[in-house]
Amino acid sequence: MPAAEPGGAQVKSAVRTVELLEYFAERPGMHSLAAVQEAVGYPKSSLYMLLRTLAELGWVETDSTGTRYGIGVRALLVGTSYIDGDEVVTAARPTLDRLSENTTETIHLARLDGTDVVYLATRQSQHYLRPSPRVGRRLPAHSTSLGKALLATYSDERVRELLPQALPQVTEHTTTDRERLIEELALVREQGYAVDREENTLGLCCFGVAIPYRAPARDAISCSVPVARLTPAHKRKIVDALFEARDRLTLATRRL
Repeated sequence: MPAAEPGGAQVKSAVRTVELLEYFAERPGMHSLAAVQEAVGYPKSSLYMLLRTLAELGWVETDSTGTRYGIGVRALLVGTSYIDGDEVVTAARPTLDRLSENTTETIHLARLDGTDVVYLATRQSQHYLRPSPRVGRRLPAHSTSLGKALLATYSDERVRELLPQALPQVTEHTTTDRERLIEELALVREQGYAVDREENTLGLCCFGVAIPYRAPARDAISCSVPVARLTPAHKRKIVDALFEARDRLTLATRRL
């Protein structure tokens, strides 16, 4: 949350610092001063001074020419400390390990943040599989089983408040109409799990369940499997394993 002065007024320099760090976090690699200025709209002189200060403190890095900028190592340290200090992540580790062993597929733990899900922990598949989302990565909630499982714990009215009517398209299978998504959330509530059918990554089907240690839920777990390897029997095994993991995590997080 942006810093605020007494009375609730935001401190401009603090807001700009956070916005810059978020800009770099969302755009890996190095960027010119002109590209950053065009994106954030700050006066070039004040932007340069802010970038130089952040670079001196290690939050931003520059290339060998000193003219291009990217996220710095201190941002990694802070992000890592968030994961290391999160009680849910700590409590979930044994359950994620067990779920990975039972399904042999890729497992994720994620948290709803606005209209996105942020990945907090991952267990890689025991089979060959393309790289999975990294810890700390953000993805649109409406295109993932994790996000849909979490959105289903909200009322339809709240979902309409959170999401725009036209949703961003990630793949050709992504649901882009909010009302159609709301219809799907009703099914998620009925069956207890959400499904991402190649809506975020082509070739992958994902199943997700929310962890109801608070209402509405903020954390969920999922299992991803290549469509080519997904059979009815394997789907049933995955869903049953997710339900068991959900129940174990609910007990483990009840006091948090």
